[in-house]
Amino acid sequence: MRLPSMSQPFLLAPIAECPSGPPGAQVRLAVLGARGVGKSAMIVRFLTKRFIGDYEPNTGNLYSRMVHLEGDHVAVQIQDTPGCIQVQENCLQVLDSLSRCVKWAEGFLLVYSITDYSSYQSVQPLYQHIRKVHPDPRTPVIIVGNKADLLHARQVQAKEGLQLANELGSLFLEISTSDDSQGVCDVFQYLCKEVSKLQHASSTDRRRSSIIPRPKSPNMQDLKRRFKQALSSKVK
Repeated sequence: MRLPSMSQPFLLAPIAECPSGPPGAQVRLAVLGARGVGKSAMIVRFLTKRFIGDYEPNTGNLYSRMVHLEGDHVAVQIQDTPGCIQVQENCLQVLDSLSRCVKWAEGFLLVYSITDYSSYQSVQPLYQHIRKVHPDPRTPVIIVGNKADLLHARQVQAKEGLQLANELGSLFLEISTSDDSQGVCDVFQYLCKEVSKLQHASSTDRRRSSIIPRPKSPNMQDLKRRFKQALSSKVK
């Protein structure tokens, strides 16, 4: 389902959070990945349908919009995150700084660029960090290979992304944020649907656990039998 385009220029700045709504009407997403893979461009493309190629390195902007999801209005909050520059040395320190964001979010996009092999290598430690915070395997995580239009500069083959996703138990997609607005929209909407399903399942589980089992009604035939036995023993 397509989102209406915005008439005014889009500014890369934190947007006020959507007002609180009923449970299930809010979805919290986080977009993680190395620097320069196109995280901010993907978010802006989804929210406005516009493509902006160059961004200043961000420090973690929060975007909020009301979107249509299968006929319902859903408040979608998307947390953009700073890039993880080095996998071996500094990545763990950056991951620690992202813990609050990871704990807050309900669904995740792990993005790498098909033109940057090191960004591909950062996906697995990010995934492992998510699973430490969200051990429930139902928490949706999608691996996205971005910049699929730059085939001449490809460093990561599609089969490598698919193999990694299979190993981690995640969905994998290659997209081009610059060329395919609908593909970006599909990724975010699919993630929103998966989060909504998990919210509904968790709500159902809580309701079931809160129901106190009704005590069984006494068996009248059994009571009569015991009463007769008690009378007969007294007569003897």
